[in-house]
Amino acid sequence: MTDRGDRPIGADKPLRGVSVLVPRGGKWGDGVSATLRSYGAHPVIAPLINFAPTENAHGLMVSLLKLEAGEYDWLVVTSATTVDVLMGNSIRPAPTTRVAAVGETTAAALKLAGIRVDFVPENDNSARGLVKELPRTRIAGKVLVPQSDIAEPTLVAGLRDAGLDAEFVAAYRTVGVPVDPAITSRVASGDISVILITSGSVARQIAAQLAPLPEGTVVACIGPRTAFDARAAGLPVHLIAETRSASALVEAVVEHALAGQADPSES
Repeated sequence: MTDRGDRPIGADKPLRGVSVLVPRGGKWGDGVSATLRSYGAHPVIAPLINFAPTENAHGLMVSLLKLEAGEYDWLVVTSATTVDVLMGNSIRPAPTTRVAAVGETTAAALKLAGIRVDFVPENDNSARGLVKELPRTRIAGKVLVPQSDIAEPTLVAGLRDAGLDAEFVAAYRTVGVPVDPAITSRVASGDISVILITSGSVARQIAAQLAPLPEGTVVACIGPRTAFDARAAGLPVHLIAETRSASALVEAVVEHALAGQADPSES
C-alpha cells in the first residue's frame, strides 16, 4: 500500500515500533535517540563502554606539558574523549603545533574547546584515512598521538612509515560496562531488533555480553573499520554507514527499513 505521494504507508515513520540499542550515552546517545524517535523508533540507551584515567598518569602529563611547550609539530586527536583529557588537565597545544582530527565529530569537539583544527580527512574518517590523506608537503617532525590504552597501532605505525617521529601515549583507559539484565533479555528475545555499533570496543562488548544474537537482529556499524572489527568479534554485519557519523548511521537504518517496506518479500 502507498499513500497519495506514492510512498509506502509509514514512510514518514519507517522505524515505527522498532527498538534500537544505542550503545553510547551522553550527548551522542541523546542526540541519536532523538533522531531515532523522529522516525518512530524506540531507542534503548545502554552504554557498553566507559572511560577511566590512564594507569600512567605521570607519562601522560609529561607528554601533555611537552605539547603545551611546543615540542611537538603536530597533535593527532582520534576521539572527543581525548579532548576531554586535554581540557581536564588544562592543556592547550602551543600555537606553533598543528592539530589533525580523525573526523568531523572529533574536530567539532576540538573547536568547541577552542582548539584550532588544521586537518580533517575528507574521504575516510578513520586512522587509516587520516594517514592516507595527510598532505605530505605540510606534515613533518614530531607528532603526539594520545589515544585509548587499547587503541590499535594503525595510526602510529602509519605515521612512522611516512617518516614522522610519532609518539603514542595512553590518554585514558577503555573499560566495559555490564549490560542491564533486562536489556540482555530483550536482545535475546528479539524485542530489541536493531543494534548500533560505534567502535571496535563496543563490538567486542556486544559479542562478549549479548551474543549469539537472534536471527533477524540487524547490526548496523558506523563505518567500514568498525564493521571489520565487528566481524572479527564474531558478529554479523548487515548495515555499514557511509561515513563515521551519527547521522549516517541512523540514515543507514532508515534506508534499510524503507527498502523493506518497498519490497515486502525482504525479511
